[in-house]
Amino acid sequence: MSAQGVVSTRFLALGALALGACAAPRERGPARSAEVGEVLDAFHQAASKCDLEGYFRHFSARGVFLGTDATEHWTREEFRAFCAPYFARGQGWTYTPTQRTLSLSEAGDVAWFDELLHNEKYGEVRGSGVLVRRGGAWWIEQYVMSFTVPNELAGRWLEVRRAAAETSR
Repeated sequence: MSAQGVVSTRFLALGALALGACAAPRERGPARSAEVGEVLDAFHQAASKCDLEGYFRHFSARGVFLGTDATEHWTREEFRAFCAPYFARGQGWTYTPTQRTLSLSEAGDVAWFDELLHNEKYGEVRGSGVLVRRGGAWWIEQYVMSFTVPNELAGRWLEVRRAAAETSR
């Protein structure tokens, strides 16, 4: 092969590698989003089945859960201690995702999400949080559960909240 042919072949090979590298994140994005969705679905399903090990399998060692009450700021181990007696009695909770939005970092190793969930007792609630990919797996770093309050009802809700705060003093 001539010197020009070798250069052309190397140029084509480098070009193909560059194009492949550029395409990889686009291909990885939907797959990684699906992985995150599967983790969140398994997380909710484990709670509904009172599967303590399955539920906490998804939290990172430094994961936190923020509940609907302002006092509910739990480390993974604190939240596990809270959940254990409920799950042992067969009292799990079922939150069914009805809508979910995911965003991935450029590197594809951090995911931010928010989801609307349906619960028989509370109706519509919102879950949001952050997952991090380490060691080939996605880990929940933070999960936040909140009540959704329609704007037109916020004033009445604030009145009830203020009254409750005053009576608890």
